[in-house]
Amino acid sequence: MSRINRVEQISSSAVDAATRVVLIAFTAFTLLATSALLGGAAATDRYFAWTIRAEPNSAFLGAAYGAGFVLSALALRRDRWSQIRVGVVTVTVFAVLTLAATSIHMHRLHLMTGGPMARFAAWVWLTVYIVISVACVIVVGRQERRGGGREAVRRPMPGWLTALLAAQGVILCAAGAVLFFGDTTVHHMAASATGFWPWPLTPLTAQAIGVWLMSLGFAAAAAIWQRDLSRLLLPAVTYAAFGAFELLVALRYRAQMSADDGWLWAYVTVLIAIVATGGYGWWAARRSIEAARVRRPARRRAGVRAGAPAAHL
Repeated sequence: MSRINRVEQISSSAVDAATRVVLIAFTAFTLLATSALLGGAAATDRYFAWTIRAEPNSAFLGAAYGAGFVLSALALRRDRWSQIRVGVVTVTVFAVLTLAATSIHMHRLHLMTGGPMARFAAWVWLTVYIVISVACVIVVGRQERRGGGREAVRRPMPGWLTALLAAQGVILCAAGAVLFFGDTTVHHMAASATGFWPWPLTPLTAQAIGVWLMSLGFAAAAAIWQRDLSRLLLPAVTYAAFGAFELLVALRYRAQMSADDGWLWAYVTVLIAIVATGGYGWWAARRSIEAARVRRPARRRAGVRAGAPAAHL
């Protein structure tokens, strides 16, 4: 085996059992969060970890967790770390930032107030993010130590896609950072700096939305760093799903938004760009994977023919 082949084999290590356990837990949690936030958008005071007064906020978070469910469910079907690295590292960033936001605004959680279901949801929320944050850091470290080095790029990402992802990543990170850091020290009403959002926010909800935006921006940066279309399937599907789900939320609650608000149309434009970019990445990644499947048997046959004379020496 050549040195290049050995490096590729090591760097494309198998997914650990511990990593799968974390993904299973995140799959279950995102499904529950999606159901609670979308199905009970008007009843978060009774059934969710904290009270979200504006239904578009509940729906936004529910749709975002729906995209998270897509990511974790698809990741469970992959068997190589290189195929899920971007997704799992993004989940790690998301979990740590959400835990930080929760810690800052812990007084808003239904830990001691509200009905039994609300208190249960609050304690589950807090416990899950403590456990998931620690577990994600551990499994990412283990996977990288086992051979998470940067793999050889098989199908380079085109320059225009890199530029588009970079622009979207900057926009998402900037908007997310304003929402997250702008409400770090605010506890009752969202900071004036967050007024660009198309509907009203409260501090904890603003930070939760900001975490999602920053995590997506980080995922875009990680995909650019990886530079390989053949490993873009998981993040691309998740990216497209997020944009599509949030467009449906904007359509559902359009009556609660102002059609004259320029920020609303900027928001919708970014979501459409996310869907288009993610959709192209999905299509390109599938083509690359299918092409690799066709080439693999041909390389094996060529290897057998090349090795045949050596067998007689």
